[in-house]
Amino acid sequence: MAGSVISDRIAQGSGRVAADTVIRNVRLFDLVTGELLPTDIAICGDTIVGTLDHYEGENVIEGHGRIAVPGFIDTHLHVESSLITPFEFDRCVLPHGVTTAICDPHEMANVLGRPALDYFTEAAMRTVMDLRVNLSSCVPSTALETSGATLGAADLLAYRDHPKVIGLAEFMNIPGVLNGDPVCMEKLAAFAGGHIDGHAPLLRGRKLNGYLSAGITTDHEATTAEEALEKVRKGMMVLIREGSVCKDLRALVPLLNPVTSPFFAFCTDDRNPLEIAHEGHLDYLIRLAISLGVEPLAAYRSASLSAANAFGLRDRGMIAPGRRADIVLLDDLRECRVSDVISAGRLVNDALFAARDIIPPVGTDSISLPAPVSTQDMQVAGSGAQRPVIGLLPGQIITPFLHADLPVVDGIVQPDPAQDIARICVVARHGHNDNIGRGFVKGFGLSGGALASSVGHDSHNICVVGMNDADMAVAVNHLEKTGGGFVVVRDGTVVADMPLPVAGLMSDAPFETVRDQLEVLRAAARALGCQLDEPFLQLAFLPLPVIPHLKITDFGMVDVNRMELV
Repeated sequence: MAGSVISDRIAQGSGRVAADTVIRNVRLFDLVTGELLPTDIAICGDTIVGTLDHYEGENVIEGHGRIAVPGFIDTHLHVESSLITPFEFDRCVLPHGVTTAICDPHEMANVLGRPALDYFTEAAMRTVMDLRVNLSSCVPSTALETSGATLGAADLLAYRDHPKVIGLAEFMNIPGVLNGDPVCMEKLAAFAGGHIDGHAPLLRGRKLNGYLSAGITTDHEATTAEEALEKVRKGMMVLIREGSVCKDLRALVPLLNPVTSPFFAFCTDDRNPLEIAHEGHLDYLIRLAISLGVEPLAAYRSASLSAANAFGLRDRGMIAPGRRADIVLLDDLRECRVSDVISAGRLVNDALFAARDIIPPVGTDSISLPAPVSTQDMQVAGSGAQRPVIGLLPGQIITPFLHADLPVVDGIVQPDPAQDIARICVVARHGHNDNIGRGFVKGFGLSGGALASSVGHDSHNICVVGMNDADMAVAVNHLEKTGGGFVVVRDGTVVADMPLPVAGLMSDAPFETVRDQLEVLRAAARALGCQLDEPFLQLAFLPLPVIPHLKITDFGMVDVNRMELV
């Protein structure tokens, strides 16, 4: 840092010269005591230089007695799951007070490999918010499915020193860690001493101890207070998640108070523009936590200072001299009503977004089917014996392993609306093979038709669920034509769709367009009888290997507990 910059900060902070910017007449929410302290906030460039005093400034933002809190930090998310590009994510989320977001481009990386990391690191250099990147550790995420790419330790090391990179993203391969898999060991050794994110659903006891001994420090997968408490007692930072599908906040906030708040932060993981429009982003998590009895001091500390400390971002998290000028002005503390946002000393407005140097997306030709699928491709041959069935738990990605007797017609096992059991298929779409996995799922509520998605965690093959195999085939073939996305089909006709041409995961449209398209898709799914709040994201998580879990892959139905086909 040039000495003149430091000198300017000292001069402005000490009041010898006017500050570049002054936020006049605010009530600073003190993250130490929870008090509201009347003050001005002096800013030099992108840095806070003065608080708890009166300042003169070249530029003045009138606070009008509003409450000033530090910018919010989303500690774990996948921008791709917002269904929009990083630039539209920036424009969508920053006005909600999220001034720092730590993303894992895991979804795009499993489709494209290194070009995904190139795209995200370059985009992060150009967003108004501070978008940070954790490097995707599990590409491919599993050998049980066909992925689009592979990233080894050498691939990841090429990005380790990038200014926007924090460390290694969620290490999902728990068996690989615990059993000393050489590929896992190489990646863990390459990032030893740096930040390594965890992903450890239901992991407890000695297995958790072994996992943590690898140098892993965070987890966003805790779903019960008991699980979360064990993890924080063993040194993990638990990231309380509330996304569009995975909703864990209500279960975990009984643990959150001013004493424990240094050990908890917030994350969204996967949250789409429709949910953001209806509820908000991290502002919603803060508001919900407080409504459930969490003290504002604990909620706002976890959303900023605790998050910053957990990820080594020592330059932010408080409104204090020397910290990055990420500031949120609130009309109401308990309701977390955001009225203005300052990002790196700049008042967030449309002109700031318009001035960005946006780069074009990559991966716009990522859907590759060797041939159109047929009605027969969607069918499951068999007898009348019991069949394994995936169960759904609304608000969770953990799926029960069920069994059911299903009707058989002419040697083809049928879905059964009376039991709310639909057919589900996963169609490989990366051009490596023509695999199709087939099975059954309970919980979509479909009376007919089909839903399909090219978002299918984590390998992102095409997932389709339906009561009619002909409609399922139409849905899959339609997604190849659109370059990926979501689609609803009934009686052979596409009744609603949303193209996601960027790697089959993201739209190239403004977030407002995506929000409106999601409304239409939801209505079309409801017309088929589906009452799930997020039917497409719920569908997208069905190939995800979560233990205990019956998983469908492009190889077939897999018992993840035993890692074998069923």
